[in-house]
Amino acid sequence: MSHAVSPLAPKHIPDMPEIAGVRIATGAAGIKYKERTDVLLALFDKDTAVAGVLTRSKCPSAPVEWCRAKLKGGKARALVVNSGNANAFTGKTGREAAAFTAKLASRAAGCKAAEVFLASTGVIGEPLPAQRFDGVIQGLADKAAPGRFVEAARAIMTTDTFPKVATAQAQIDGVTVTISGIAKGAGMIAPDMATMLSFVFTDAPIAASALQTILSETVVDTFNAVTIDGDTSTSDTLLAFATGAARGRKITRAVDPKLKAFRAAFTRVLANLSEQVARDGEGARKLVEVIVEGAVSKKSARRVALSIANSPLVKTAIAGEDANWGRVVMAVGKAGEPADRDKLSIWFGDTRVAHKGARDAAYEEAKVSAYMKSPEITLRVGLALGKGRDRVLTCDLTKEYVAINGDYRS
Repeated sequence: MSHAVSPLAPKHIPDMPEIAGVRIATGAAGIKYKERTDVLLALFDKDTAVAGVLTRSKCPSAPVEWCRAKLKGGKARALVVNSGNANAFTGKTGREAAAFTAKLASRAAGCKAAEVFLASTGVIGEPLPAQRFDGVIQGLADKAAPGRFVEAARAIMTTDTFPKVATAQAQIDGVTVTISGIAKGAGMIAPDMATMLSFVFTDAPIAASALQTILSETVVDTFNAVTIDGDTSTSDTLLAFATGAARGRKITRAVDPKLKAFRAAFTRVLANLSEQVARDGEGARKLVEVIVEGAVSKKSARRVALSIANSPLVKTAIAGEDANWGRVVMAVGKAGEPADRDKLSIWFGDTRVAHKGARDAAYEEAKVSAYMKSPEITLRVGLALGKGRDRVLTCDLTKEYVAINGDYRS
């Protein structure tokens, strides 16, 4: 099933520079889709560092378990990603499929299976016919070339309507380094440690331990601050690869001052990709920013923001361009976090609609209704209890979301 490109899609796809030490190829293994690519192979030069954050779902996929075990080694030579089948809840067969895929890739890359990383996305519970990779992966290795990030992003799409890519550059000790990433995700998005699938590549000379620290810290306010439907995937995987091909001494400490600009650029890439995921929410017509201020802590503000962002009633009101701020009151009240009805204020855009437990005295329905027709909506809540603040991104909930998920396996 194909879907029209989201009206919230970026107007332009950026030029994606090559990353020294990374070669990519995509192909068609026929896992589920016909007449489109569905497998990605990335090959890395020796001594490429790897870091990752993975779903905290108690029902993780076989590739997630594989990556979790292999990340401890800190080295990567190959990445294999397929779409159309999540290889999740597939038992022993799924673990064998993961091991078989890694074996094929290790043979093609000339490395150990423990240096191969895997990710799969698609239907849960269907056995992955990994034998279809036999021959395909070797062919991909033979034609792998630098660049090709947009092709890679297309190969891992499922219900996505556009490929998600982002890039940035920074200086480390006078040397220019590049960071480029791809992502996929449009539904079953409420990341818990990671996103649906995202892969970030850099030529920065940075050790695995330092890269892991930066990745774990950066994901909190980027991918983990995005929700489409409140459902955390079994397959959430975010991996970062650093080839070290840019000149310079390898940096081993995440707190090294030389990494300040790199950390900022890395954050920009993850923030850009995660916003694209929100923009491509299944059936979405509006990008929604939820800001909570004055909470007792940032953690509390996050929980209140997610209560609002994940509320079907809030999201359907936004889809209907209805300024129903009473639903925001409901979502704040049910969040289970400290809140005082008589201190609560709510803004739709720049207009305060509610204040100190009642409708704002200056509230004008027509003005707010006009704002609700915007493609990008900001909801802001003031709790007036402390200094805690947080922000999450979501989208509206439309009839198209139901249609897409109602026949996802059809």
